[in-house]
Amino acid sequence: MSKSLFKKELSKLRPYVPGKPIEEVQKEYGIDEVVKLASNENQLGPSPKAVEAIKKELNNINIYPDPGVVELRRELANKHGLEVENIVVGNGGEQILQIIAETFINPGDELVTSSTTFTILGIWVEHMGGKNVTVPMENYKQNFKGYIEKINSNTKLIYVCNPNNPLGNIMTKDEVEYLVQNVPEDVVLVFDEAYYDFAKVNPDYPETLEILKKRPNTIILRTFSKVTGIAGVRVGYILTSKEIATEMSKVKGTFNVNRLAQAAAMGALKDEEHINKTVELNYKSLGMMEECFESLGLEYIKSNANFVFVNVNRDSKVVSEELLKRGIIIKAGNIWGWDTWLRVSTGTVRQTEKFITELKALKQY
Repeated sequence: MSKSLFKKELSKLRPYVPGKPIEEVQKEYGIDEVVKLASNENQLGPSPKAVEAIKKELNNINIYPDPGVVELRRELANKHGLEVENIVVGNGGEQILQIIAETFINPGDELVTSSTTFTILGIWVEHMGGKNVTVPMENYKQNFKGYIEKINSNTKLIYVCNPNNPLGNIMTKDEVEYLVQNVPEDVVLVFDEAYYDFAKVNPDYPETLEILKKRPNTIILRTFSKVTGIAGVRVGYILTSKEIATEMSKVKGTFNVNRLAQAAAMGALKDEEHINKTVELNYKSLGMMEECFESLGLEYIKSNANFVFVNVNRDSKVVSEELLKRGIIIKAGNIWGWDTWLRVSTGTVRQTEKFITELKALKQY
């Protein structure tokens, strides 16, 4: 009698599908210049102060990193008006989501989230034997009232990606407040704010730090991958209650954030000039794409992130492949069940112009 070597939960899981690497596209299609607008990366490049910090730290990579990431946590605590004990740092936002699932989910526990959103937490919840309960979108937005209706005695977590990925739109202050008022205190609210620095320019974007101060069972996730441009070294963090932070620290791993990553994050935190330039470029690129979509009569979702979701009225997989042949990497919406939509990351002016030119050539209206 044979037995499976693998966890039974793995049979139900679908792996996350990242954007195609530039090198792979260059080799496959014989193209020298490839523009990657698929993974919501910072096309302005990494924070110069992060790069300098890495250079200074290179001669110390023979020494293990600080397992407590104390210096970075202290800086983050000062920035957010919290204490060091309120912060956990991870190897990117993805590891933070994994740690959340490992900390809270027992077999049979439930996560409530949107039918279209960033899927990593749901994958890890199912890996832990939990259930990913999804709520259909309403008018292209997360159905916050639907979340409340799905809560039962098994509900452990509610996940709000804000701005939502892949749509780019926000859950407003009033909507989040309604959620907070109607979710039981023993259910943990997880706010994934990976795109916080882009979204906070919208006056209707909620300030979840104020929620955390009143509601301990709240987790706010942020990252250095987007606005500071250091996605390659992987640094993400959470702001939460001391009790939750203590429990999450038990499962994060000893040396989960390497020396260069810690140094880069410290440098990036101090680089307001780079952050401001990134946000400015982001909205310039969004504006250019929105103008293009409107001229072509294409529906799109107004975004407060560094990407935009657009309906090209054709099979998104086919359009994506055609753009690949022209040196443009984007994300086809079929992976989320949106078969005629594309998610396009913002870029430099030149990159955005190239995307617009190639899209218009394909559209041929």
